[in-house]
Amino acid sequence: MLPEERIVRDMFTVPIKNMILLIIGLRGETHGYEILKEIEKIAWGIWKPSHGNLYTMLNKMVEEGLIEPKEEYQGKRRRVKYRLTEKGWRWLQEANELALKSLYVAIEYHERMRKKLQEKGYSRQEFEREAIKEYLKILDGIIQILQTKREQLEKMLEEGEEVTGTGS
Repeated sequence: MLPEERIVRDMFTVPIKNMILLIIGLRGETHGYEILKEIEKIAWGIWKPSHGNLYTMLNKMVEEGLIEPKEEYQGKRRRVKYRLTEKGWRWLQEANELALKSLYVAIEYHERMRKKLQEKGYSRQEFEREAIKEYLKILDGIIQILQTKREQLEKMLEEGEEVTGTGS
């Protein structure tokens, strides 16, 4: 396994449960194969869980009451779609709140680390034009999300509402 593959795999094996729940929540209902393809897309095509690992995790989430399976048949072929239960939506709400808080802190740390790496001469000089365009799209999206959140929180303060979380 190449070092880059290992890094990406390790980045995604820990939060895979959240990722699966996010994918199901955003799609409404989805098959395991669609979940695999979406995870592979999120991991830049470098990594995806094995079919066995994914279905083991899906079965565990069914047992935990976070998702529910729905069987459908195409001829003799059986396929299972998954959707979130009420418990899954509540769990995802809490996980999303924590993830957003962590993301804001992580962005700050990664930017600080980028500066430190540059100071030490470890910066990447060669970026492909397409990679830069994608990075700019991601940054624009983050800026929009943060601006919207800022406006929501400022409005809450102006209206005198009690602020108990980041309000996802």
